[in-house]
Amino acid sequence: MAEYLLEAQHLRKAFEDKTVLQDVSLGVRRGEVVVIGPSGCGKSTLLRCLNGLESVDGGEILLEGQIISGQKKNLHLIRQRVGMVFQSYDLFPHMDVLGNLVLGPTRALKRPSKEVETEAMAALARVGLADSAHVLPRQLSGGQKQRVALVRAMLMHPEVLLLDEITAALDPEMVREVLDVVLELARSGMTMVIVTHEMRFAEAVADRVVFLENGLVVEESVPAQFFHQPHTQRAQQFLASFCYDSVRDGKNMQNTKEAN
Repeated sequence: MAEYLLEAQHLRKAFEDKTVLQDVSLGVRRGEVVVIGPSGCGKSTLLRCLNGLESVDGGEILLEGQIISGQKKNLHLIRQRVGMVFQSYDLFPHMDVLGNLVLGPTRALKRPSKEVETEAMAALARVGLADSAHVLPRQLSGGQKQRVALVRAMLMHPEVLLLDEITAALDPEMVREVLDVVLELARSGMTMVIVTHEMRFAEAVADRVVFLENGLVVEESVPAQFFHQPHTQRAQQFLASFCYDSVRDGKNMQNTKEAN
């Protein structure tokens, strides 16, 4: 049995004259949650390569020890096993929520519609959207749309779920409701690779943190090590910027209270 459920070995990817991934190796064990960052380091490109949305220029991607990179013929089968959720929701605007959820499993997996509808309604109830099954996406908030997108991905029963900055387009008050769903997935044993700007969430949910910089893995450790005693200067600088934001925000809040 392969050590990793999903693995990237020495991945390289370039767009014209810009190299985005130089030599990235990353392994994810079953039931493990891995978080990668920061901005502009190639992390979204890495997720797209893992899902087959982008081809690779070098290296290999393996699923349970079998090479899946370059497998164009079976790409639809690979994407059923390696699901992905984007920050843009990508719900069909002309279909209600239930229609969006049922479409993939009935078309791609050939499952009976009644069976999928039952599972979808149960999943909507778990994420607090049981009353939204028959509304159109335009009637939902951003946080609600993203919860629907998460449910849609899970109804395909993926073995690995890739989450690409799924809270980046949300207002701050909507972020928590989405992160709660992801945290519940982690607790249930879902294997995930997460890209997020929510550092407190990353520390709470991750089994490992992989830190990319200029298309390379420069640090990899457990959350307690990474967030409190990072080895590399670049990781220290990255985390210090979030500490500065917290202090600044706290001061702004205090100034507001004093002014009132």
